[in-house]
Amino acid sequence: MTSQHLYHARRMTADQAVALIPDGAKIATGLAVSFPPALAAALADRVRAGGLRDASIYTMLPPAPSAAPILSPDLADRIRQVSLFHGGIERAADAARGDGPSPSPSIDLLPVQFHQIPRTLTDHIGVDSFITTVSPMDANGCFSLGTDADYALAVARSGARLIVEVNPAMPYVHGDCMIHVSDVTALIENHVSLCQVPALPRNATDDAIGAIIANMVEDGACLQMGIGAVPDAVCAALMGHRHLGIHTELLTPGLVSLIQAGVVDNSAKALHPGQSVFTFAMGDQPLYDFIHDNPAVAAHPVDYVNAPQIIAQNDRVLSVNATIQMDLSGACNSEHVNGRQYSGTGGQLDFVRGAYASKGGRSIIACHSTAAKGKVSRIVPWLDGPVTTPRTDTHIVVTEFGWADMKGKSLAERARALIAIAHPDFCEGLERAAHERRIMM
Repeated sequence: MTSQHLYHARRMTADQAVALIPDGAKIATGLAVSFPPALAAALADRVRAGGLRDASIYTMLPPAPSAAPILSPDLADRIRQVSLFHGGIERAADAARGDGPSPSPSIDLLPVQFHQIPRTLTDHIGVDSFITTVSPMDANGCFSLGTDADYALAVARSGARLIVEVNPAMPYVHGDCMIHVSDVTALIENHVSLCQVPALPRNATDDAIGAIIANMVEDGACLQMGIGAVPDAVCAALMGHRHLGIHTELLTPGLVSLIQAGVVDNSAKALHPGQSVFTFAMGDQPLYDFIHDNPAVAAHPVDYVNAPQIIAQNDRVLSVNATIQMDLSGACNSEHVNGRQYSGTGGQLDFVRGAYASKGGRSIIACHSTAAKGKVSRIVPWLDGPVTTPRTDTHIVVTEFGWADMKGKSLAERARALIAIAHPDFCEGLERAAHERRIMM
């Protein structure tokens, strides 16, 4: 049977497709942009009608408008909702449950490093159904996973029930991110716009941090950037550099602007020279247009892209990640705010370790010195949440007041270095706390 015959044999409606998922299923969805809105809505309708029982659904950064039906609070007692990394919809659900003695059910969190998610889903959880958005089929009968190779490829090839939403808006991306129609259980067609994430406005503090980091970047360095105003400021400050490379978890509009300007040519990379490598992409329509059928960019699974031993094979890797809090010893809480889960472990520690293991590499944790409009210091005596990056792994810390290298420093030296880049309004209190903690004598 030809690929076209297989395609037409497996094409059906969204309701028919999700009817193939059995009671008790463990369902994973595509990450972020690849979250399939039509399949998710049909799945929600089936759960609400009592047609699917005792199932679990595992999501990561689902777009709120698309995910709202299946992650609705009124379904939380009928389908177990588990997040691999909290975003806006999960934070809203958590806030809605309140703080009373008997709060309503919320979306659970699975703590896991990003590069371990494929194995976690396939080996430990045993996901048996996967729904995701893909590009239209090519002449070889293959769909591209488009913006999201991440854990999708491993789950799609694990033998799980594979149900895809074919969307012409999903870019056809090169790399190790193809699935063949013969592996697909069912497919539907749905032409809708992809979710877009507008750039956050930058301010003077972002630009100050960006300039400090850009001064640390050598020509020929290999970049990993997160999303947000600070990474965008770093990218803007790098426009005078040359021969940079990209090996990143997330491909952003800021990084694309460096490719388009000729600043990034990937000529100095040991792995995939000439190509910008990522595991998922998220941003605006120009980004999606840029990566479509573009051999200069390639998507690969997260257990490859984020594996520290793979990251380290490129020289001069410079990794930039954000944190919510850092204690006086250099430990980072990058996922917990005011007693609630805010995001997740993600790939921060993957790149902190991979970048430092790279020859000439630098791992940077960057943050504003304060939060809550200057009322709260991000450098604190004790963390209020879990340790996302241990103090033993933290390398360079940057705020708008400068930077500090944690490597080779004692606890007392670390505390002094961090206090020196804290906001002046909090330095005296931090010094007092350092003495109380018996870090500084």
